[in-house]
Amino acid sequence: MSKGDTFENDWLKLVFNATAISAIADNAASSPLTNLYVSLHTSDPGEAGDQTSNECAYGSYARVAVARTSSGWTVSGNSVSPAATISFPTASSGSETATHAAVGTASSGTGKILYRGAIVPNITITSGVTPELTTGSTITED
Repeated sequence: MSKGDTFENDWLKLVFNATAISAIADNAASSPLTNLYVSLHTSDPGEAGDQTSNECAYGSYARVAVARTSSGWTVSGNSVSPAATISFPTASSGSETATHAAVGTASSGTGKILYRGAIVPNITITSGVTPELTTGSTITED
């Protein structure tokens, strides 16, 4: 069994745009998340992982907050993409390769991963590099 196309879009809009699904689900009435936090990882954090699992650690790295609205995320055709390029802090030191990205619930620490996936092509990070995920980056339900 799988979700119907309309419900897949509804689900993505609930998670990424805080849009209620009529008669099924509402956004949290008290203290709803207003941002989702995108993280970079040096390998797959896994289904059992959290946002710290294999997380990048280059100098000045930090997760990036993206508004949980239609101005932060674009949902269409059972897919969601950032509405604008997500730019991570420029590396001040270190060297590593980001192979995966995740969308989670916390700005730091062991946040819950909502979605994770491979970055193609991988991002080679060295001092002076600003890692980015473009609007062409997608998460697809199906």
